[in-house]
Amino acid sequence: MAYTKFGEYVRVLRIRCHEVMGDMAAKLETSVPFLSAVENGRKNVPADWVEKISQLYHLTPSERQELKDAIEESKTQYKITVGNAGITQRRAAMQFARSFDNMDDETAQKILELLSKQEGNK
Repeated sequence: MAYTKFGEYVRVLRIRCHEVMGDMAAKLETSVPFLSAVENGRKNVPADWVEKISQLYHLTPSERQELKDAIEESKTQYKITVGNAGITQRRAAMQFARSFDNMDDETAQKILELLSKQEGNK
């Protein structure tokens, strides 16, 4: 079974705290199947879990950052809000979404470089 970085992180956390998945699910006020789906990447980590896990397990600032990094690496979906975007920006977002699954690393790197240059001009 493949786990995401988040899944690996919370499994280690549970072992360290001598807990099973059911214990953590109860603390997070969710079901074991939902927690399992999040750990396996079938669902994104709910936004409030960083704070909940940090408080429930008394994470240090560095552990909290590790958790945030693990969550970011584990995301399976991203949402782009185009409400204030112009028509060209909307078309670019749609084209990116359509092309994403077939994009090679070279193209992705070029896009990153282009966007980094744009951020530098702000």
